[in-house]
Amino acid sequence: MTNAIHSEADVLYRLADTLATRLPENGGDPKSSYSAGLLAKGPDAFLKKIGEEATELVMAAKDNAPDRIVYEMADLWFHSLVTLAHYKLRPEDVLRELARREGMSGLAEKASRGNSK
Repeated sequence: MTNAIHSEADVLYRLADTLATRLPENGGDPKSSYSAGLLAKGPDAFLKKIGEEATELVMAAKDNAPDRIVYEMADLWFHSLVTLAHYKLRPEDVLRELARREGMSGLAEKASRGNSK
């Protein structure tokens, strides 16, 4: 990975740090922050947004619209980060799981989970 890519990837960590400050227990103000509002409303609010953003991403991909794909993926990732913050998880947790799977056949990985998915 180039340094520029590392620098751009750091945005996930910075967003996670910001989202942690938006949690209700950390004084997040729903009146002044969209993220704090979602977190204050609880899982139903941000999980609904994940569903909406995933659908919009699918539609952008079906329309073969690269700019919209990137835009909708950014929305999906953002709302996924909100979810991680709510559950006191970090992007690093997801990246560790992806690293664990790296080089593993997708079929083998799925079989390793048994009937859980």
